Amino acid sequence: MIDAALAERTATGMVYRAFGLDMASTIPLPELPPAGAGRTAGMPDVTIDTADPVPLREELEASGSNFSLTREGSRFLFLIPDTAVYCIDEGRHIAVAPLPGADPEKVRVYLLGTCFGALLLIRGLLPLHGSAVVIGDRAYAFVGDSGAGKSTLAAALVGMGHRLLSDDVVAVAAGVDGRSYVMPAYPQQKLWRESLDGLGMQAAPYRTIYRETEKFAVPLVGGFGSDPVPLAGVLELGRSEGTQIGVSRMPVLERLRVMLQHTYRQALIPRLGLVDWHFRAASGIASGITVGRLFRPSAGFTARELAKTMIQFDKGGLPV
Repeated sequence: MIDAALAERTATGMVYRAFGLDMASTIPLPELPPAGAGRTAGMPDVTIDTADPVPLREELEASGSNFSLTREGSRFLFLIPDTAVYCIDEGRHIAVAPLPGADPEKVRVYLLGTCFGALLLIRGLLPLHGSAVVIGDRAYAFVGDSGAGKSTLAAALVGMGHRLLSDDVVAVAAGVDGRSYVMPAYPQQKLWRESLDGLGMQAAPYRTIYRETEKFAVPLVGGFGSDPVPLAGVLELGRSEGTQIGVSRMPVLERLRVMLQHTYRQALIPRLGLVDWHFRAASGIASGITVGRLFRPSAGFTARELAKTMIQFDKGGLPV
């Protein structure tokens, strides 16, 4: 349980809002927006604080693994070598224990990435590895292999006036109305220099991602949706053999494959004891939305044409 002293310490930090959760953190997280004056009073959904790495590392070593589920499944610890030990208690508190000499930026990168991915899984949200944008009044998630163009397509749609919900991790939650919803992440995209060039954006104002030389963190001043939006579809990006751009519907088993394969940090699922839950959650979401393939030519910069295809599809102008 989170004790009163810890609650008092985290209360002195900043309260952020991401993935539908209020997060009180004593660790600065400049990528995340503040929760705002309208947040509900009382304890936040999640508290984040620093910790001593020695006892946490000893606990991991005793378990015989760098990833350990302890205390009857209520506590998850993992080690990123030369960086930090991360501990999630009851899905409500994250302890970050940097190792001596660790790069603070790298510590934060794994907090925002792997650690948040595990947190979402523990709290019963399905994290997809992709980008999500609001078109009309519905959300579409774009998934695919690295370099498929997920973030670039989302950026093209944002440039056309649509709202970004998430880039990299798309948190999908079950609503009380039986529909699935995308919970907004935070207003930042990760774009390769090639994508910035193709979209007519200058790389100079942006910082590079940790230890990347050609990939940039692009904050959004506007164009970010801060409210949950019903999920209408998940589109897997791929390449066509010719010059065709289009959308095709997937058969039932392929829909499930897309949801399972493109779950963020899926290697954590068996370590968290969530294999059965993952299958049920993925199949349940897939059964209530459109799951398809969005394909483009192998050559050329086609993000804007893909964006126009998605807009037309949302309006019902394309058969699937």
